[in-house]
Amino acid sequence: MPRTYSIAIGSDHAGFRYKELLKGVLLADGHSVRDLGTDSEAPCDYPDFIRPVAEAVARGEFERGIVLGGSGNGEAIVANRVRGVRCGVCWTEQVAIWNRAHNDANCLSIGQRTITEEEAVKITRTWLSTEFEGGRHLARIRKIDGV
Repeated sequence: MPRTYSIAIGSDHAGFRYKELLKGVLLADGHSVRDLGTDSEAPCDYPDFIRPVAEAVARGEFERGIVLGGSGNGEAIVANRVRGVRCGVCWTEQVAIWNRAHNDANCLSIGQRTITEEEAVKITRTWLSTEFEGGRHLARIRKIDGV
């Protein structure tokens, strides 16, 4: 049986629709999910919703975080400002595999304006099911984290 995770999820208005979609998929797959906003497609500032996701992951309240926006780039930048978070924008399943296997990412960023709903679901499931390879990548992660 696939592993399930506790996941914090957040988006701005430009990622709201995919956030709602992914929430349903994640819950159906057996994950526990906490939605940290936003709650509509009304324009808002993404740091207000992304930073709380990253901070909750960094504190260990959740094992994984998923952040969404129009491109996913700003969201990844905000998340990566929080010490202990490694977040990457993923636009293909292969990038999601590398994000987890090589970078031990604990936060996934997705751009709603860049991929289809089907791709978002596949990327998310792939990202969650990919384990960190360790080995030669561990030294790099330690350098990223300043250890």
